[in-house]
Amino acid sequence: MSSNDSPSRPPGFLGGKLLIASPGIGDPRFDRSVILMCDHSAEHAMGIVLNKQVEGLRLPEVFEQLGVETTDETIDRPVLLGGPVERQRGFVLHTNDFQTVDSTLAVTDHIGLSSTKDALDAMASSTPPRRSMLALGYAGWGSGQLEDELAANAWLVADADETLVFSDDIDGKWENALGTLGVTPEHLSGASGTA
Repeated sequence: MSSNDSPSRPPGFLGGKLLIASPGIGDPRFDRSVILMCDHSAEHAMGIVLNKQVEGLRLPEVFEQLGVETTDETIDRPVLLGGPVERQRGFVLHTNDFQTVDSTLAVTDHIGLSSTKDALDAMASSTPPRRSMLALGYAGWGSGQLEDELAANAWLVADADETLVFSDDIDGKWENALGTLGVTPEHLSGASGTA
């Protein structure tokens, strides 16, 4: 297993890493965001925002709307706002104890991404993935866009930690993610505007 906990990827690409928004990101959609990068290549990048919620929407309501059969053990948690692209589309981040052969993307050695009803059925079952969460939408970048944002110091990059990714402390994820780098928000705000 590699130290970055990611499947084999070309060097320079950030699939399986966390993007942590810097205070001066300049885009209110991503203010204080923590994004798990699910796919990154020379042509595009795609990730799921881990710390924004769809207001007033919880998993049981989604399951009911989609006709997903639930059990007494079905989890009740918020639904994440995964990003501004395709907000009507659902994405399930889950531990690798669940996967479908043709539709699960290995994000890290321990985390997968699926966007099929099978993943929702598994989440609602009596034997769900060890950890999972549903996000509506995703964050996406075209060729070179993410690299430009990284060059402008809009994002910090950290290793993806399963505990942080699936933490129920949604509001605390940004500060907790910074903490994995040994940084506090005060350090960043004090350093902004300097060259």
